[in-house]
Amino acid sequence: QVHLVESGGGLVQAGGSLRLSCAASGRTFSDYGMGWFRQAPGKEREFVAAISWSGGSTHYADSVKNRFTISRDNAKNTMYLQMDSLKPEDTAVYYCAATDFINAVVVQTSLYEHWGQGTQVTVSS
Repeated sequence: QVHLVESGGGLVQAGGSLRLSCAASGRTFSDYGMGWFRQAPGKEREFVAAISWSGGSTHYADSVKNRFTISRDNAKNTMYLQMDSLKPEDTAVYYCAATDFINAVVVQTSLYEHWGQGTQVTVSS
């Protein structure tokens, strides 16, 4: 079992940047593929980015490609999401998640077994 805690959310103006962190504890962090998801009010949770266990493979939603960067540091048991050129439509609660599919980058929400509590990101226009 792995326990996930997100941090780094906040209020930022459009065009600004934020860096989210996801700290893991419990089972070995490198046993998991990882992902970031987000949920805006009244909308379903959606995929943002995913990374394989080694960090060698990544995948992004089209809406964040070339603006967001996912990374992980297995020595620090932490995953990151660098968010640049933020837009008001990026406003959501951001969640990190872990999956047992370690060698692939997983897009489907249903394939992630472990979730953090979320961190709010608000982008003002």
